[in-house]
Amino acid sequence: MLIKIPPASASRESDVTPESIYLSRRSFFAAAGGVAAALALPRVSSADVSPYADVEPAQAPAWFADKLKSARWQAVTAGNESITPYKDATHYNNFYEFGPDKGDPARLAGSFKAEPWTVMVDGEVGKPGRYAIEDLFKEQQLEERIYRLRCVEAWSMVIPWLGFSLGDVLKRFEPTANARYVRFETLVDHEQMKGQSSSFSLIDWPYIEGLRMDEAMHPLTILAVGMYGRVLPGQNGAPLRLVVPWKYGFKSIKSIVRITLTAEQPKNTWQELAPDEYGFYANVNPAVDHPRWTQAHERRLPSSLFSPNVMPTRLFNGYDEVATLYSDLDLRTNY
Repeated sequence: MLIKIPPASASRESDVTPESIYLSRRSFFAAAGGVAAALALPRVSSADVSPYADVEPAQAPAWFADKLKSARWQAVTAGNESITPYKDATHYNNFYEFGPDKGDPARLAGSFKAEPWTVMVDGEVGKPGRYAIEDLFKEQQLEERIYRLRCVEAWSMVIPWLGFSLGDVLKRFEPTANARYVRFETLVDHEQMKGQSSSFSLIDWPYIEGLRMDEAMHPLTILAVGMYGRVLPGQNGAPLRLVVPWKYGFKSIKSIVRITLTAEQPKNTWQELAPDEYGFYANVNPAVDHPRWTQAHERRLPSSLFSPNVMPTRLFNGYDEVATLYSDLDLRTNY
């Protein structure tokens, strides 16, 4: 008899909210002309519903509203850990395109226009082209994934994302045998993203990130288009961001406009700026400290001076199932 032992990061059946219960919480109303739908969908959970209580209403594109109706809610979770309140997850962000302070993205991204949106897919693929975001995911089913997010700055959150398997998306474009890496590029828009025109910015825009092909194809890796049951806010990377839960947060590039499959390892933005501090892999590893601080512990948000909420950091952020991807690497050298 085959006995299957689930990974530590997987949810138990009892932890998963039935789709019928989730969807019964709100009706979906098309806005005038069917262009958008107002979405503020609280996730029902016997364990913790408070993080969804303050989710702000939002106008979502029609394609997102349609996908949400048939979304799959049986998703990978973060175990029994509490979900970070929505306000904290949307008002404490690193998104240097809008500014260097944690509050800059929420303050400045409110008027960010994410429609229409296209993504260039090129490089080592059989079907290159520029695709509207709704066409990019035409054949994919939307899923909720509750993941830990660990920042390289040693703070962390637990966020319910809405997204699509990156691997399934890439397969549609027929990667060639030479495709060994995936390079991602963010939007450059100095008018909307004031941080890009700041004289204090050291970044040579656009922001660049990359994954090895097997990392990109791993089932945990997703392209997120929403969070907390609603469309992705501007400050969190609207309308499209990468989420790789076993890596530090800077790997999860936001507002993606280009995906390139390549034979050569791309050099990511932070690796270019400070190669002794930020490597290509950026796997969460409590045994490899940042040159200026320890990575052995993290501060789980929300926290305060009197309640710092500090906890030990886990290798691969607790997603042990990815360990086989690096069995031939020295993770101290390949940080």
